Amino acid sequence: MHDFQPKTIIEPFKIRSVEPVRFSTPEEREQALAAAGHNPFLLRARDVLIDLLTDSGTGAMSAKQWAAMISSDESYAGADSFYRFEAAVQGITGLRHVIPTHQGRAAEHILFGALLSPGDIVVNNTHFDTTRAHVENCRAEARDLVIAEGRQPRSLHPFKGNMDLAALEAVLKSPDDGPRVRAVMMTVTNNSGGGQPVSLENLRAVSALARAHGKPFLLDACRFAENAWFIKTREPGQADRTPREIAQEMFSLCDGSTMSAKKDGLANIGGFLALNDGELAGRCRTRLILTEGFPTYGGLAGYDLEAIAQGLNEVLDEGYLRYRVRSIAYLGERLTAAGVPIVQPPGGHAIYLDAREALPHLSPRQYPAWSLNNALYLAGGVRGVEIGTVMFGLQPDGSERDAAMDLVRLAFPRRVYTQSHVDYLLEVILHVWERRESLRPLRIVEQGPVLRHFTARLEPA
Repeated sequence: MHDFQPKTIIEPFKIRSVEPVRFSTPEEREQALAAAGHNPFLLRARDVLIDLLTDSGTGAMSAKQWAAMISSDESYAGADSFYRFEAAVQGITGLRHVIPTHQGRAAEHILFGALLSPGDIVVNNTHFDTTRAHVENCRAEARDLVIAEGRQPRSLHPFKGNMDLAALEAVLKSPDDGPRVRAVMMTVTNNSGGGQPVSLENLRAVSALARAHGKPFLLDACRFAENAWFIKTREPGQADRTPREIAQEMFSLCDGSTMSAKKDGLANIGGFLALNDGELAGRCRTRLILTEGFPTYGGLAGYDLEAIAQGLNEVLDEGYLRYRVRSIAYLGERLTAAGVPIVQPPGGHAIYLDAREALPHLSPRQYPAWSLNNALYLAGGVRGVEIGTVMFGLQPDGSERDAAMDLVRLAFPRRVYTQSHVDYLLEVILHVWERRESLRPLRIVEQGPVLRHFTARLEPA
């Protein structure tokens, strides 16, 4: 009896509070999408059945998080809630200066505003949308140096988020580019590349190269716990270490970190900037006061700080991480068996559908991933997000180019949906897959100068 090994990974929690969802008709969804300018970002949430637009700030908090929020200290300056938050961050990252922000992009805005000048370069495995936008808003260059396998959706490399070490060394040694590199950054996991992890071996090598050339090494750490789990389960020699131990080593390799606590902080709002450089931290705190608030609350209420402090501990629980990653892998296995092209292997927070391969009759400038994403909504009320030419095609000079890939990201909120929701999602995707040749191109009729995907309006071409 003691050798029972279940194959089913159940949700490692019980449900004590529920939120109703609204079932709409296909006609209602068609009207809603047209009113939203064919942009799922502009849909009302009440018109969405399964919302996989993002895993940022959309998760369910635990009973312990809610209990911590009730006992928060809402003092303007020096609140006990800040010091509990600071201790939780330092306990994982080991970084000396902890600056709370209202979310990850605020940390990016403050950091890059204090760090960058026009013409500087920030190298990354792959910048995500807001990170790239903040770098470019400083009139600096965001340069991606992910390994070749990271640009190949069907490659089974276990760490496709790794940085190309030879390319990084070439940039750092270049007489033209090297002096302009202001920071080396790694996004864990690599969101734009399909939620792919970075190996500990690669992090060590990137850190060594950065320090050898006198460059600060930074982590965009919003999914650090998922990355630590992939290191534990995929990297030789790491299986006997805990996710916390692995995460602590990851942070020990860097000089600073930005973090959206709306992901692996298991909170609905919040983030932080953590640094070892006291002089840089001082400049960042000055900018924080201008835009976010006093340094011990940084745009957050005390109860937000408490929720993050508790969430940072819960997210490293092995039972939770096993369930989280396995639920994504389950969907990936079923889609692969049905022939649906996805980014392989599945990442930790999302399934990425390869729209460029699924819809070869649509060119990148006809926005195949946007078309596929809209079709999922029309068919079953599912909202994902395009990671492709709409998101990344518009260049700082106003020109447009094809993105490296055209993907639909289906990002799962943490501790929100159950297995039956996943099975329903599978049915919706397969229904659209069988009718993929009927999907139509789109064109943009209205867009903003940066991050256009948030507010653009489109129409069938």
